[in-house]
Amino acid sequence: MLDSEVEESEQSSALTVIETLRGTVKIPNAAPVRLQTLDLARHTAVAPNGKRYVVATFDDRRLHGGYTTAVHPQQGGYLTLIRLTIGEITSETPEQAVQKHIEVVQLIQQGKLDEFVKNLRKD
Repeated sequence: MLDSEVEESEQSSALTVIETLRGTVKIPNAAPVRLQTLDLARHTAVAPNGKRYVVATFDDRRLHGGYTTAVHPQQGGYLTLIRLTIGEITSETPEQAVQKHIEVVQLIQQGKLDEFVKNLRKD
C-alpha cells in the first residue's frame, strides 16, 4: 500500500471507532450533556461540595494531534464556562480518551478534582 492509502485507511478506522463510541458513555450519577460536533462524550459531574463541572472529551487531532478531555466549571445549572478550563489531558486514541473521561468524572464525584489538577501540573 502507498503511504496515502495507509493514512486513509487509518483515518477511516478512527472514524468508525469514534462513531461507535460517540454518545454511548454511561456514567452512574453523571448527567449526559448534549454533544457538540467533535465530542465523544460530555457529562455533568457533581462534586461532594455541590459544585458542578462539565467534562468534555472531543476529537482534537486537527489542532493538538489527539483526543482531549477537559474540565470546565458549570454555573446556573446549565452555563458551562468554557474559557475557564480547570484542566485538560490528551489521549492518543478515542478508547483511551473515553476511559480518561470516565476516570475524571469519577474523580470529581469523589471530591478529588484538586488531586487531578495537581497531577496535571507535575506532568
